[in-house]
Amino acid sequence: MENHQTFSLKTILTGAQMLFVAFGALVLVPLLTGLDPNVALFTAGLGTLLFHVVTKGQVPIFLASSFAFIAPIIASVQMWGIPATMGGLMVAGFCYFALSLIVKFKGVNALHKVLPPVVVGPVIMVIGLALAPVAVNMAMGKAGDGSAQLVPYEQAIWVSGLSLLVTLIFAVWGKGVFKLIPILAGVVAGYLASLFIGIVEFNAVTEANWFAVPAFTYPEFKWQAILFMVPVAIAPAIEHIGDMMAISQVTGKDYLKKPGLHRTFLGDGLATSAASVFGGPPNTTYSEVTGAVMLTRNFNPRVMLWTAIIAIVLAFVAKMGAGLQTIPVPVMGGIMILLFGSIAVVGLNTLVKSGEDLTAPRNLTIIALILVFGIGGMHIGGDEFSLQGVSLCAILGIILNAVLPKAVQQAN
Repeated sequence: MENHQTFSLKTILTGAQMLFVAFGALVLVPLLTGLDPNVALFTAGLGTLLFHVVTKGQVPIFLASSFAFIAPIIASVQMWGIPATMGGLMVAGFCYFALSLIVKFKGVNALHKVLPPVVVGPVIMVIGLALAPVAVNMAMGKAGDGSAQLVPYEQAIWVSGLSLLVTLIFAVWGKGVFKLIPILAGVVAGYLASLFIGIVEFNAVTEANWFAVPAFTYPEFKWQAILFMVPVAIAPAIEHIGDMMAISQVTGKDYLKKPGLHRTFLGDGLATSAASVFGGPPNTTYSEVTGAVMLTRNFNPRVMLWTAIIAIVLAFVAKMGAGLQTIPVPVMGGIMILLFGSIAVVGLNTLVKSGEDLTAPRNLTIIALILVFGIGGMHIGGDEFSLQGVSLCAILGIILNAVLPKAVQQAN
């Protein structure tokens, strides 16, 4: 019976469908950060397989490119290059190992003491808002830093506007599986518009081979990049807990107990570290796929193994990767506007759901400093040692939460 469930045509086709649901978000991250989409497909498949090994194949989850790391990767690549960024991401993945041990021996509450909503919420908001100008520049047809006009403004604004509009329509009014693919829909609509007005270049596709080994990039280790990247793991770690609770509710099984949150944390971290070995973006559990599991009512974890295998096979189709890289800048910019804003809203929602008095002196101090330091671009140190961005915000928030007395919150 088990073999039939694993190798049946229905299981394989369902696995392919799950990849279709995840595809838009999966390839968007490498396209935005300058990484290779074929490598991202390979590492998403590899990471998912490793996750299922660690969790003993009990959780119907697919792992792929994490949105939380987009802004930090863009910044890190500009400062230290892709190999050093991969080294930082590998160490960030190791942080999950530590979180796994904390959860196993101390329980989930120990995490909430170190990382309460007043720290996590504004840090997530910084991840979303710090590079908002990059999204706006790209939507207007410029390079991310605004240094060059890549597509004429008049054409770019129409293309980015259409990409954003279609993404919104699918996200808000989509039904069934269509509600799960707003990013993919936005990319397709923007790409078709770009073809119509003639701003797509096909030279890379013509020159690419049909099949090739993905362009793997191997990590280097620079402590500046490591310090910059490690604290970013806070946001997807908290998101991981929510995703595990969501899939538990969908299937009616408590995965926080069996196989245990410590195992799922370990699997997530191993997937992220393994991705960085090959030059892929960090992996995280995909809510889109959880939604698809709920729609199809297919709770067989082996479906995700086929999703992973199909992703790995597609990674070796070189022309597909070259085709993805022909997507014009304004298409990505239009979607990034919504994407970065949505991440900020997740952070805001974290604060609101906490029920804390955000104007109490203690909370106000922590939140205000994190937001201004992060969005304002504060950095501490010089060329040899520098903390900035999410890393500075996360460390600042953790320190303030530890040293500011709780009694201050009650003072008025």
